[in-house]
Amino acid sequence: MTENPPRAHAPAAVADSDQLAALGYRQELRRSLGVLGNISMGFAVVSPVVGLYAVAQVGMGVFGGAWVWALPICLLGQLLVVCVYSELASQWPLAGGAYQWSRRLAPPSFAWMTGWMWQFAVMFANTTVAYLAAPWFFALFGATPTPARLVLAAAAFLLACTLVNAYGINLLRRIVSLGIAAEAVASVLVGLALLLFYRQHGIGVLTDTLDAPATTGTGGLMAFLAVVAVGGWAFIGFDACVSTAEETKDAARQVPRAMRWALLSVGAVVILNAVSVVLAHPDPAAVVAGTDLDPVTTAVTTGFGDWSAKPFVLVVLVSFTACLMASQGGAARGLYSLARDGVFPFAGKVRRVNRHRAPIGGLVAATLISAAALPLGLESTAIGSLITFGTAATFLPFFLLSLAALIARLRGTWRPGGAVSYGRWGTPLNALAVLWTGLEVLNICWPRAVLAPPGAPWYQVWAALLGTGVVTLLGIGYLLLRRPQRLMRGPVPDRSDTGELAPAVL
Repeated sequence: MTENPPRAHAPAAVADSDQLAALGYRQELRRSLGVLGNISMGFAVVSPVVGLYAVAQVGMGVFGGAWVWALPICLLGQLLVVCVYSELASQWPLAGGAYQWSRRLAPPSFAWMTGWMWQFAVMFANTTVAYLAAPWFFALFGATPTPARLVLAAAAFLLACTLVNAYGINLLRRIVSLGIAAEAVASVLVGLALLLFYRQHGIGVLTDTLDAPATTGTGGLMAFLAVVAVGGWAFIGFDACVSTAEETKDAARQVPRAMRWALLSVGAVVILNAVSVVLAHPDPAAVVAGTDLDPVTTAVTTGFGDWSAKPFVLVVLVSFTACLMASQGGAARGLYSLARDGVFPFAGKVRRVNRHRAPIGGLVAATLISAAALPLGLESTAIGSLITFGTAATFLPFFLLSLAALIARLRGTWRPGGAVSYGRWGTPLNALAVLWTGLEVLNICWPRAVLAPPGAPWYQVWAALLGTGVVTLLGIGYLLLRRPQRLMRGPVPDRSDTGELAPAVL
């Protein structure tokens, strides 16, 4: 990777405003984030605690102790996506990156659908995070919730995070930074302590499936692919760094750095803790048998003692809250980006910015849409199905955008011209990103009963395919009826020496 020299020695604020103006927009959001603030947004959304808790029980239940080997594969695959995103974010540092980038790379209809899919992916991922956070609230007080109370608690989480986001990026940054500081310290210390002092098994358990594929009636290869499908959830969310690009100083350089650091740091912590939990768990076979539905807490309380249960629940709850808060902020900024171009329903209201320079219209819309999907949790606590659906909805935009970038490269209509460029390695890295995300979309959408509770209804088994199908059909319907692509211009060839595309200005 190389970084091109700075364009000028103008003050950062002036350079950022000039670049935004050149891309066709005026500065409406408050540009106050440094690189650490931007990293904190990505770290909070990727979140090692949220990622691990969301996939550990499913992974160990499907593939025993050997499930941890799916995590490095997913991390490497997502690093390929970050390579593509880095070049794009450097050249076009705009909120709503997937939509803004694809409209400069691809035909308007394809670009709009990519933005539509990405937007709903984030909002429904917020539904999943809020739903998964709810049980920890009740666990803090030792209560056993009903499905209805879980849904109500998840709705309360969404509302609370909306209120914080409404006060602007500075308050959001402070609260999220405190949350991830507690999460990072707790995650690293707990992981190292379990690994060094409370290990109950040899490293051989990390290659032992514990007969989980046979127990679940799944072949070894198919079981591992199921774990890879779910494991991808642990490494999504780094694009939250892009969502706050218009609020980040020197965004063309700092956003790509923030994405890399957020993903790599979270990836290291997730893998550390996944290995530690397997090695410190007193009875991994109980997870495979389905009698232990919370292997992480079991490993921690067994090692540290029962006194650690409440503090650990509090850390987890704080982590989920920071994750939801940052992700909801990203969703709101994505809606703001679509609405200011007039290509989203009720655009005039959705694009509104309040006196705190927060995208209040996007916040309200994102909260309403995320909350509308919460009643799906009334049927059962189908964690595996919810995670699979949320992961599918996120990986499809990864694939579409990576594909658009690769086609533009091969056609010669786009050559990275921002501060970050991978040079001759850019095309092969982009091709590998397309291969990874394409295979992962197919893998995630493949219906698997093993990822749903025993006796789950058919629509939970098909959750990924049904969910993405419904969002796609709604998008196609809006595209045909309202024709938002008419409000978009395609990329205009630049006559400069760089050969890069000039920005499409509305």
